[in-house]
Amino acid sequence: MRPSLLALALTLAIAAPLAPAQESKLPDIGSSAGELLTPARQAEYGGMMLRELRNYGYLLEDPLLDEWLQRMGGRLGADSDQPRQPYNFFLLKDRQINAFATLGGYIGTNAGLILTAQEEDEVAAVLSHEIAHVTQQHVLRGVERAQRDQIPILLGMLGAIVLAQAAASENSSDDASQAAMMGAMGLMQQRQIDYTRSNESEADRVGIRTLARAGYEPKAMAGFFERMSQAMRGNRGGDRERTPDYLQTHPVTTTRISEARERAEQLEKDGSITVTTSTPGGSQTEKIPRAPTYAPPGTLNPLLPSSLRVSVGELSKGATGQFEWAKERLRVLSAETPNAAVREYERIRQGSANGLTDAQQYGLGLARMYGNTPGAAVADLASLLDKHPDNLWLALALGQAESRSGKTAAANQRFSRLLQQAPDNRAVALTFAQVLNEQGSRESGQRAQSVLRPLAGSTSEDPVFQQSLGRANELAGDLARAGEAYAEAAFLNGRPEQALIQLQNLKKREDLDYYARARIDSRIAAITPQVLELRRQGIRDPDVERR
Repeated sequence: MRPSLLALALTLAIAAPLAPAQESKLPDIGSSAGELLTPARQAEYGGMMLRELRNYGYLLEDPLLDEWLQRMGGRLGADSDQPRQPYNFFLLKDRQINAFATLGGYIGTNAGLILTAQEEDEVAAVLSHEIAHVTQQHVLRGVERAQRDQIPILLGMLGAIVLAQAAASENSSDDASQAAMMGAMGLMQQRQIDYTRSNESEADRVGIRTLARAGYEPKAMAGFFERMSQAMRGNRGGDRERTPDYLQTHPVTTTRISEARERAEQLEKDGSITVTTSTPGGSQTEKIPRAPTYAPPGTLNPLLPSSLRVSVGELSKGATGQFEWAKERLRVLSAETPNAAVREYERIRQGSANGLTDAQQYGLGLARMYGNTPGAAVADLASLLDKHPDNLWLALALGQAESRSGKTAAANQRFSRLLQQAPDNRAVALTFAQVLNEQGSRESGQRAQSVLRPLAGSTSEDPVFQQSLGRANELAGDLARAGEAYAEAAFLNGRPEQALIQLQNLKKREDLDYYARARIDSRIAAITPQVLELRRQGIRDPDVERR
């Protein structure tokens, strides 16, 4: 629908391999790359890419999985070289092994990568690598380098063509021109390859430091590289597999694996991390403990009790303990159909001597619930919850299964208890609201409104929230608020033209009060320039054109 916008966004996403790494040990005096785009502009491009991915149905958005991924990524981001950089982590349904970083700290991870990992530390290793692409400004440096190289290479190509045409005969001039152009294109590709290899090396080096700081196992990076290499060797035959390693965007070579393992061993041996602090006057390199204290013994802070000593080790570090549950939930939601997920679990059961794990049994229960057999899922999920009484993943799934199997009273009671225990938990509120909306009564809609209302300030840019809010308002009879929420969901899903039309139609309602009309006018004013720019480029929403 908008191939040009998506192409721009993805071009920015994959531009990271173009920039050279800073392999020298000279002081960091900054980069001019930051002058290309302001942080706000970078965030705008990142948000645009995210909306376009939603529009094409590539994203996998689930409250529980999003919370798990953001929690893990937030820990890593806080321990990166730029802890103040905002990060936005998201999942894609694709089961290919891949991850990428783009402008504004937006980092995408394919479902296939997480399903390939055997522990959370391996996923964290990949995220720390992508975070390093952001902190080292590889995307911006790539754009800057491409702009700088474009003109000289173009001039060289034109000069070669002119000389070839002047020196060659009429019959061979075309061949000479083509040879010159191919030579220039080859030069540009080789430079891109060189930048890719340098960037990946730098991201590995910086990322493993972030991994260790966050309390994850540094050896996990080399371990996952080895697993990717094995997966590629076992899947020979595709175009990517026939491409030599040095031509691939993320080459998995023995050198890269050995370097990652060597860095991990060095971290464990020294028990410290080398940190370089840059200042306008130069830089200072020092070794700090892997788990330093913020208030070392003997240090007195007049603002804190003298006995208070806060260690990094006492803070939330390392794995979340939710990886196995997240992995199985992701397996179900990324499958083509729930029945396909059920068949996948049957194959796993047949290939395992010990049968399915508890987490895999949870995934099977989810697949059965989404596959319109919620009654069969209730018993399985209930027995699992008895074994793991504090497991939120199981409790939410059981509540959903109960509601879908007709046990609405038991489901609502269960969700009410969970909401009392965790009133600010986004996953609990959104799942409860979804269950209430599925019940379809006016009373359930009003209850969903009250459940969603506390989230309005923090999740207003979440299309899942806006869609749930729209349905809740619709059931409750508040059609004006429902229209606003549906329009906002359309905008966040990459359909600004649809959002604008919905708002313009909503504005015609005679029952709008002053405040509702002001909110609608404000959103129309914000969305209109984007829609006009799309129309200027000849990009129209096909669903709108068919009306």
